[in-house]
Amino acid sequence: MLVLSRHRDESIMIGDDVVITIVDIRGDKVRLGIDAPQHIPVHRQEVYDAIQRENQKAAQLRPADTRGVGGATVDQTDG
Repeated sequence: MLVLSRHRDESIMIGDDVVITIVDIRGDKVRLGIDAPQHIPVHRQEVYDAIQRENQKAAQLRPADTRGVGGATVDQTDG
């Protein structure tokens, strides 16, 4: 892990496209501004972990587990 010291309004570059700026420091909280291209997802760690858990659950679903989801019905008449 790379550990850097920064002051308010100083930035860190990640690659050529991501800029992290120290916006504010109050007590033990640091506010960060993150400027990244739209195709790069940026999440807090706890949100990212929740997304990964939900994706893992979804990957384990069987077709029978999704019956009735969405409320759509299929018309099987030759009309």
